[in-house]
Amino acid sequence: MRMRLAAALAGTLALAACGKAKDSSPMPGMTAEEHAKMPAAGAPAADSVGGREPVHLTDAQARALGVAYYTVEPDTMTRDIRTVGLVAAPEPAITSITPKIEGFVEHLYVDYTGQLVRRGEPLLTLYSPALVAAEQDLVTAGHLAAEVDSGGGDAARYADEMLQAARRRLAYWDITPAQIARIETSGEVTKTLTLVAPFDGVVLEKDVVEGQRVEPGMQLYRLADLRTVWIEGSVFEQDLAYVHVGSLAHFELDAYPGLHFMGRVSFVYPTVDPESRTGRVRVTAANPGLRFRPGMFATMYFDAPVGDGRAVLTVPREAVVMTGERNLVFVRDTAGMLTPREVVLGARTDERVQVLQGLAPGETIVSAANFLVDAESQLAGEGAGMPGMAGMAAPATPHD
Repeated sequence: MRMRLAAALAGTLALAACGKAKDSSPMPGMTAEEHAKMPAAGAPAADSVGGREPVHLTDAQARALGVAYYTVEPDTMTRDIRTVGLVAAPEPAITSITPKIEGFVEHLYVDYTGQLVRRGEPLLTLYSPALVAAEQDLVTAGHLAAEVDSGGGDAARYADEMLQAARRRLAYWDITPAQIARIETSGEVTKTLTLVAPFDGVVLEKDVVEGQRVEPGMQLYRLADLRTVWIEGSVFEQDLAYVHVGSLAHFELDAYPGLHFMGRVSFVYPTVDPESRTGRVRVTAANPGLRFRPGMFATMYFDAPVGDGRAVLTVPREAVVMTGERNLVFVRDTAGMLTPREVVLGARTDERVQVLQGLAPGETIVSAANFLVDAESQLAGEGAGMPGMAGMAAPATPHD
């Protein structure tokens, strides 16, 4: 029995070796003209790709090997992009509170970092000799304007100009119109200037203490309006083409497990990090209740439609044989012949891949057990086939 199997194996190898040289006699049932048109054994066929030849499978053989087929049709495709990001305060909503006059801090109303403030709420009071002098000028100008005949004349005009100049001087120092009106009405000079919050926000930085001497332009507080926040993350270079300004984005925060939040892409940075090969993407999201805090980590998701939402040709990822040099699919014709064909791939998801070139709608391709078909195709390209497959008849084995 062993001798017979060895003889059969030797016969198979001999058959493969003989297939590399063209037989000078026609095959049984083939005319001389048909035989003359056949390519020499070992010569690549018209449908050969990368040393692979077309192979034939019957329906029974396909079922036995687990081969499945897929009909190529246009369909919409969405690329799922996932990355991590960081919650940040939006730059346009950050304000630095600085005095425009020299003085000394009398009292702090907002005295720690992270404190919430409301629009118009006092931040601190500032004593300034220059401010006291300016207030006194306002009171004097007001009295002068009231004493001069309002009927007109140079004196009345001069008094009114002095009053307006005194008001502008205080306004330039961020004295509010209400404070100026109160000084004029009461006729009393206040010792201190009160700086107030310009909007509802959070104190990001506090750089002042009571009794401190301050100068014009010195930063006292840094406030941020967090009713809207940014979530910024890095997206790999090959995914940047699918993230567009205005598209929806999803994100999750570790601080709120199980909750899902939405935002929109507001900016895609025009540069790419040369080391990580990533580009930064910014998502803007509303922040009701100020739940999203700067510094929180976020997991970001982008549902990016391929082809701007139009239908594109896609196939299952397992239908493509990726050799490293080329991407191949096996196209099946009506006679059951499986022909290798090189394709150009586009966007990819976990389950599907876009085909840019090489396939047409309606064609049928192998979608499962491709590695078996590919192995047989390579053997066929070498002039040998696996026994019992694809029309490659195995040599007869003598019976016991």
